[in-house]
Amino acid sequence: MAHTIVPKSEIVPLLIEQWRVLEGLLADAPAQAWSRPTPLPGWSVQDVAAHVIGTESLLAGRPTPEAPAQVTEAEHVRNPMGVLNESWVESMRGDSPVQMLARWSEIMTARAAALGEMSQEQFDADMTTPVGPETYGRFMRVRTFDCWYHELDLRDALDVPGFEGGPRAEAAFQEISGAIPLLVGKRAAAQDGARVRLELTGDIERTVDVAVEGRAEIVAELDRRPDVTVRLPWGLFARLAGGRVHAGDHLARIEIQAADQLGRELGERLARNLRLTP
Repeated sequence: MAHTIVPKSEIVPLLIEQWRVLEGLLADAPAQAWSRPTPLPGWSVQDVAAHVIGTESLLAGRPTPEAPAQVTEAEHVRNPMGVLNESWVESMRGDSPVQMLARWSEIMTARAAALGEMSQEQFDADMTTPVGPETYGRFMRVRTFDCWYHELDLRDALDVPGFEGGPRAEAAFQEISGAIPLLVGKRAAAQDGARVRLELTGDIERTVDVAVEGRAEIVAELDRRPDVTVRLPWGLFARLAGGRVHAGDHLARIEIQAADQLGRELGERLARNLRLTP
């Protein structure tokens, strides 16, 4: 069983800080803005808030509301996890912003207290998580990643730009980076022997090198010049990876430098297939 050790002293403060940032965005939003659509299909600003409240309520051991019939019929609900999420969202659709903020404060206070009481040993315990069998600590890093993404959703919906780097974004990058070989090897169908460099610019600057030898893997250093370098802003990469925007609308912001035509074609496939989910 995979066993990722995540220091409690590092991830819990980040997660709590992320909740506070989200709460601040919601508290500053006028009541009419809570109904604005977000980049997530079928979800408004209020629905994103309800989703976060619902997930933390579930982790607190509270029962999931019964799913009404229309939940399973919604186009954006595609699997049992989607039904679970939508059940919580649907249960709060009639709440006012004031009621939602009260719910938020209550559950986040309870969750922060519960996390504070946990030991590192409990954080290291194995459990079922959204990324498979993992540690509770890894689950909390996934929660930070998920909530950071929802900060992007709220900022984009409310038109409130903000800094997209820092420790919380770094935690999100840790979760995203593990899937980069999948993007190169499977989504972009990189040929065996290919060498690919992904360069991220902006609030997070990273260079990720991938070598394909039977399978695509991140390497510390390429053994030769890359066949193609794909360069784009971190914020755009995150939104593409999370399925928040469509690559076809942003190709002008993605730079491709290739050694030859084969490399350019690979770079173009990668640029169009940076989404982590199908």
